[in-house]
Amino acid sequence: MNTRLDPLISEFETEEQATSYDRWLRVQVQAALDDPRPGVPHDEAMARVRATIAAARRKHQKPA
Repeated sequence: MNTRLDPLISEFETEEQATSYDRWLRVQVQAALDDPRPGVPHDEAMARVRATIAAARRKHQKPA
């Protein structure tokens, strides 16, 4: 059944979409949990994100 969902309650249009996304997300989380590589400390992860954002801003800046 492809029941329509209320847009005030769900970001998905149908129950099928919500279920599919939930299944995909659970696979992604399990893959991350199973990853044998060491974790990245929060401060380092945030520094990487900030650098990525800064690079994107520079790329999209209009020349003066």
